[in-house]
Amino acid sequence: MPHDIAKRIEYSEKYQDDKFEYRHVILPKELAKSLPKERLLLEPEWRGIGVQQSRGWVHYACHRPEPHVLLFRRPLGTDPTTGKIDKVLAREARDQYYKDFGAAEGTGGAGGDEAKK
Repeated sequence: MPHDIAKRIEYSEKYQDDKFEYRHVILPKELAKSLPKERLLLEPEWRGIGVQQSRGWVHYACHRPEPHVLLFRRPLGTDPTTGKIDKVLAREARDQYYKDFGAAEGTGGAGGDEAKK
């Protein structure tokens, strides 16, 4: 793969919910054309085409309208150097999410007892 194509790969900021952090990666369209269709890429595959991210990211979904956009996620609390989940970091990240968004834990942000029924 030419080095100049890898330089044109774009990375979103990370965003999260109460379980995962997410990011999307936008590939140059000519690079995306060479990828397998209708299946997720394994880590060696996406690293092999020049995607560079810390450890723990998983290609979890295909965005059919834009096949050159790869959707990644990893559990909250993932140590970026090892790819393993640190339970303390996971708890802190969840607590921060609930604090930032005012959602009660376990409700998914949908409001108290109604969400638990």
